Amino acid sequence: MELLVAIIIGVLTCSAVFLILRARTFAVMLGLTMLSYAVNLFIFASGGLKMGAGAVLKATEDYADPLPQALVLTAIVIGFAMTAFLVVLSIRARADLGNDHVDGKLPVAKNTRQGASS
Repeated sequence: MELLVAIIIGVLTCSAVFLILRARTFAVMLGLTMLSYAVNLFIFASGGLKMGAGAVLKATEDYADPLPQALVLTAIVIGFAMTAFLVVLSIRARADLGNDHVDGKLPVAKNTRQGASS
């Protein structure tokens, strides 16, 4: 179970870094959201994965640690607020700049023909 969660966290992190390095704001926004999901899974897994453990003390003899659950719940709320802010920021940048590139400049197409006179 821990190996599967570790692989999922690694795949989410790699995908997030790839998307963050893209030149479009929508891809950067998706990358930051995926990175926050990976961090949430990491925090949740750091508390130990216990099957059948109660979430409340004295409900069972074996209980899950409530601290990672509280941290993940807080991170979900903060991540939602961050995503909402990024959506508004990217819509404003698109309206002001006319494109959705991170730096606000369209890439210049290079002339690939040899000997072209322009």
